[in-house]
Amino acid sequence: GCKAAISLKPRTPAEVAIPYLEKCDMILVMTVEPGFGGQKFIPLAVDKIARVHGKAKELGLTDLMIEVDGGINEESAVMCKYAGANVLVAGSYVFGASDVADAIAKLKK
Repeated sequence: GCKAAISLKPRTPAEVAIPYLEKCDMILVMTVEPGFGGQKFIPLAVDKIARVHGKAKELGLTDLMIEVDGGINEESAVMCKYAGANVLVAGSYVFGASDVADAIAKLKK
């Protein structure tokens, strides 16, 4: 019942994961350097998301999860979703908000 995933740090190119897409259930694109919360979103990650999504689509991998983690807020969420991400992790944005329900609603919108 386990799922297989690959995580790509900000400096790791998408091409590293491409040969393994058919063996994965998920690709995690880190949009900040791993280690601590509250970091600023790295916009170059959007292109990486799009490359992974495009190759997955080309291979017919409709169930591949493309997750993004780091600096996700209402603006970066839109960019990531448009590029092909379908799982968004938004820790600091949600839990640092004065109104958690409103922050979640904005992400869903």
